[in-house]
Amino acid sequence: MKKPAGVVLLIAWLLSGCSDLEKAGEASGKLFIIGGGKRPSGMVQRMIQEAGLDTAGYIVILPMASSEPDTAVFYSKRQFMELGVTNIADFRFTKETAATPTQLDSLENAALIYITGGDQNAFMEIVAGSPVEEAIKICYQNGGMVAGTSAGAAVMSEKMITGNELRQTDYRETFRTIEAANIELGKGLGLITTAIVDQHFVWRSRHNRLITAVIENPELKGIGIDEATAILVTGKKAEVVGESQVLVLENPERKSIINSTQKLGAPNLRLSVLLPGDTFDL
Repeated sequence: MKKPAGVVLLIAWLLSGCSDLEKAGEASGKLFIIGGGKRPSGMVQRMIQEAGLDTAGYIVILPMASSEPDTAVFYSKRQFMELGVTNIADFRFTKETAATPTQLDSLENAALIYITGGDQNAFMEIVAGSPVEEAIKICYQNGGMVAGTSAGAAVMSEKMITGNELRQTDYRETFRTIEAANIELGKGLGLITTAIVDQHFVWRSRHNRLITAVIENPELKGIGIDEATAILVTGKKAEVVGESQVLVLENPERKSIINSTQKLGAPNLRLSVLLPGDTFDL
C-alpha cells in the first residue's frame, strides 16, 4: 500500500465537497487522453514510457464503458503486449458487485489505469461516487497515469459530454445546431476541471457541440481531440501526441447570448488548431 497520507488528503477533499483535485494538492500523476479510432504504435509507446512501464509497474484495464468488454480488453491488451508490456490486469466492475480491497489497492498503485471506449455514461453509472472512482483519483494524485480512449477520454473532465441532445433528440454523431439548452453534460471523473473534453473530433465534425458547450460554460476550455491523437497532461500543461490535430476552443469574454429562437451567440471566441508536438496550458 502507498502511504496513508494520500488517502487522508483525498478523504478530506471529498468531505469538503471540493470538485478540484488541486485543492487536495496538485496531482503528481499524468493523463493520456486519446480521441478514439486507431491507436498508432508510436503514440501507445509514448504512453508506456510516460507511465514508466518500460522499466516497472503494471496496467489495469477498465472496460466498463464497452458493450463488449471481452473484445475491448483483448485488443487493448494485445497492443500493450506487442510493445513489450505483459503485466496487465483487467477489472470489470458492475453496480451490483463491490470492488474488493485487493482490487482497490491494485488500482491505487497501478502505473497505468486504461479506460476503454464505448459509452461514457455506462462507465460513470458504475463508478460515480464509488470506491473505484476514489481509487482512480488516488492513483493519479500519487503519481500514476490515467489514460482513456473515446468514451475513456470523455470521462476525464468534470463536466462530461454525454453525447445526448436535449432538444434535437434524433441522435447524430454531430450536432446540427448551436442552440441553448440542447447539450447534455454529466459528471465525469473530474481529473480535468478547467476544460470539457470531446473525442473523434475532426473526423466526426463535432465542432457544433463543443462550441455549444463553451458558450454555455464560458469559464471552461473546450478540447476536441481527433482520432489517432492524444493529449499528454502533466500538471497544468498538455502536449499533442499522435497523428492528427487537437482543437482548443475558448470564450475569453465569457459571454453567452441567446436570441428569441434559442440560438446561441458569443463574440470573439478563440480557436487554436494544434499539431503533434504543440503544447498548451490547461
